[in-house]
Amino acid sequence: MAAMVAGALRRGSGYACGGFRCSSRLLAQSLRRFASTLVVAEHEGGFVKPSSLSALAAAEAIAEENKISVLLGGSGPSLHKAADHAASSHPLVSEVLIADSEALAHPLAEPWAELLHSVQQKGGYSHVIASSTSFGKNMLPRAAALLDVSPVTDVTAIKEPRVFVRPIYAGNALCTVKYTGEDPCMMSIRSTSFSPTAEAMSETKVAPITQVDLSFLSEGKSTWVNLTSQDTERPDLANARVVVTGGRGLKSAENFKLLEQLAEKLGAAVGATRAAVDAGYVPNDLQVGQTGKIVAPELYMAFAVSGAIQHLAGMRDSKVIVAVNKDADAPIFQVADYGLVADIFEVLDELLKKIPDKK
Repeated sequence: MAAMVAGALRRGSGYACGGFRCSSRLLAQSLRRFASTLVVAEHEGGFVKPSSLSALAAAEAIAEENKISVLLGGSGPSLHKAADHAASSHPLVSEVLIADSEALAHPLAEPWAELLHSVQQKGGYSHVIASSTSFGKNMLPRAAALLDVSPVTDVTAIKEPRVFVRPIYAGNALCTVKYTGEDPCMMSIRSTSFSPTAEAMSETKVAPITQVDLSFLSEGKSTWVNLTSQDTERPDLANARVVVTGGRGLKSAENFKLLEQLAEKLGAAVGATRAAVDAGYVPNDLQVGQTGKIVAPELYMAFAVSGAIQHLAGMRDSKVIVAVNKDADAPIFQVADYGLVADIFEVLDELLKKIPDKK
């Protein structure tokens, strides 16, 4: 489609209105008109995950009249319940595609890449979007290789249908890139940069749900073994409104329990720096940073966090940052909205005494 539009411009329509710059503007407008996007969504407990709802917001940013298809995979009643949720999750969703198979019940890159390749071949989408979650980072490059295209990763803003902003140098600089390859333009988006729509949906505006033919699926070389996770009532780290994070200065796993107590009182999620994870204080699924999870809560509280570049890359978009560190020269104070130079254990003790338990 893009090649046809570009060919038409080369034949003269661009020169009639002022040369290459006008041609580029017409091409961007044409891409917006013909945009169709496939969002690869994740779900849990019968609902589309917030990170995937952010991917729908990113699809809307590509074009206001964008036709959006949502792809869900898995098996059982939770998949179909999530499909119902997806069908009414955004006004621009035109269809929901569900792939019901045990092979897709777990986030293995092999079957999911095959699925995405097949759906794209049939649908001919101009864009494919996934969130920059562990699942998206694992699946998208493999699917892009099957489609022989180069994905654009960790997009934080969409300027035009094929012009994007993404962070480089651990988030210390923003780079504007233009995708010039063949369709589809595949991208992963940073979910904290795109707010899900708050527009109320009409009860009658529900997208149709279609089953995907899975006869092409082959037996892969990898198999799902098990999932080990901690049972907790605290909110998910990536989507929490409040995050309490500790660094190596907490000195032990036992001291990290003080942060957990504070998190219980605040209804917050617990995070950690890479140094604290490497020291064995907490499991690596709590790591915040360039090689961990990207968070942007309304309140981010950092205790004994020095503020290494790699850590700042994962939390600098937080609305309010509060830092407590005994080192007055710690880099974290350069990005903090509120800073306190003090002994973290004394501060934690005072907070635990004065903040009432969450009801």
